[in-house]
Amino acid sequence: MSSSTTSSTFRRAFKSVTPTPTSTDTLRDRLAAVLPHGFKFAVYHLSTPPTKTEPLCSAPPDERPDKTFGESHFLAISIDRDHDAPASLKRASPGADEAKATEPRAQVLVFAVEIFIFTTAYSTTLFVGKADSTGYLHLLKLPKGTSSPIRQVTAIFLAYLIEHRRRKNTQTIVNLFARAQSQYLFPGSVQNDGKHILDDRGLVKWWCRVLNPLMEGLRGEAWGTPKGYLFVPGLEETDTRAFVPRTATSADNWVIGHPLEKISHYVDEFDWVPPRCLIPRYPDDPKSRFRDELDEEVSKRKQGIWKWASVKNLDQFWEMMSFRQECSSGRLTGFIWLVFNPIKKDTAAQAKTNTSASSFDAPFLSHNPPSTPPRRRVDILAQTPRSNRGSPLKQDLDGSPPQPDRRKKKDKLKRKKKKLTGPIISRPPKVKRQLRNYLLDRPTSTKYYYWPPEGRGAKVVSESEYKRDIELLLHLDFSTLDKAVGSSRRWISQAGVGADEWGASVLGKAKTQGNLFGSVSSGNQGAVVTNLTGLVRRKGPSQETGQSTAGSNESGPISINVLDAGLIRKKPKDKA
Repeated sequence: MSSSTTSSTFRRAFKSVTPTPTSTDTLRDRLAAVLPHGFKFAVYHLSTPPTKTEPLCSAPPDERPDKTFGESHFLAISIDRDHDAPASLKRASPGADEAKATEPRAQVLVFAVEIFIFTTAYSTTLFVGKADSTGYLHLLKLPKGTSSPIRQVTAIFLAYLIEHRRRKNTQTIVNLFARAQSQYLFPGSVQNDGKHILDDRGLVKWWCRVLNPLMEGLRGEAWGTPKGYLFVPGLEETDTRAFVPRTATSADNWVIGHPLEKISHYVDEFDWVPPRCLIPRYPDDPKSRFRDELDEEVSKRKQGIWKWASVKNLDQFWEMMSFRQECSSGRLTGFIWLVFNPIKKDTAAQAKTNTSASSFDAPFLSHNPPSTPPRRRVDILAQTPRSNRGSPLKQDLDGSPPQPDRRKKKDKLKRKKKKLTGPIISRPPKVKRQLRNYLLDRPTSTKYYYWPPEGRGAKVVSESEYKRDIELLLHLDFSTLDKAVGSSRRWISQAGVGADEWGASVLGKAKTQGNLFGSVSSGNQGAVVTNLTGLVRRKGPSQETGQSTAGSNESGPISINVLDAGLIRKKPKDKA
């Protein structure tokens, strides 16, 4: 698939810029636009409703933590085991009038990704938990040279969730931790020879290529200027820059470093914020575990003033991260962020004047890396009142009417109670004729989250049921094709219990290209990138026998110039 087709697909994914999406494209339609043409896929989208969870970041001293709601989304893609084989027909008994029915084909899972969404009154954070493939995508027998659709599917799913979780004047963040591993979601898939496992460097580059079109698709809209951040512990800036995709806008889109101070509203409200309050706590995240270790080192008395013993600022935290957890296992790991800041009307003019002088738009922030703001003097800090600007939760209660006393209300209710008299009429029982999902009886929009029907999964389950389905997948076997088909059948049937529509069928519409050589144009900037891979010829058996293949014409004879032996002169030896 050419990059121009991919860029146009991502631009369609970000048409909606209002809180209520106006685009009628569903997730099924957008996936069909990037899947190979003529091939059938089955899509399984599982999600949970917004549920109150633990806050990502700790609050500063004497402050309440942010009220946080969390969602879980799981997307799985499956294909037919026998794609080219015709469907078998059932034999009807002699004399039967029933038509021959087509047997359902066996499905095998090929890809899955898990994304967690955390929302507060200030921001919406999408954390990519796990993504894995089984390696059975080769059963489709795609044309030679066709790129794998897994990267496009991952980017489209992220783009779809970002669009349907966007809120007015609210920051949106995408975060993930890239760590190379043989298998994540499909046990035994590492034994499949068809699975292509990326190394540590290849995985970091792969995720940067997945997230880069998201920034290019949102550039120029109401999101402002999106920024991508990449931090690889233990590498210098020049070495880390090699992981960034080489596009026309990559120098402006990507920054080598971390945005922890830019995504925290505490930095704008307080003069000094402890480093502990800037580090979010994600599931299965190494920096979260390192943060817990630092908390254990501090005594209860010192922990009350939010002061670590060995780490004083964020620079020391990231420096020590290169020697902790998975970052010190001998393989490279990468922390990647995407930050989407909406443009506010009252600050649009001020943002234009500060764009040129701001270090936020520097190419790679080489001369001014992000650091913790310096702490002011104690006497100044004690006299400076806390700022409540930008806080939608704190309201001015000066003009509000006084609240009545609760005791007076209870006394009035007791006085109004009357003694019931007369015959007792029993109520007829209500027959439950259909299964109702009470998880959907929640508000769509609040000041803490936005949960539109378009952004929900095909099946909305509770948190306990979601964990049970994921736990079942982690205990199956995908080592061989027969075992993978049986495991896929079990998970699909178990996860789809009680769902009216489970497993949407998608027919790919993206035209594949067998020849990847030639020029590929970028849909956003119009830059032309020439691919010279087809002009590089390796030495083969034909060249060893005296036949030239580079630059030859197949329709005409090949002329070879042979030098005569008399034209070669030997250098005389010096007699010493």
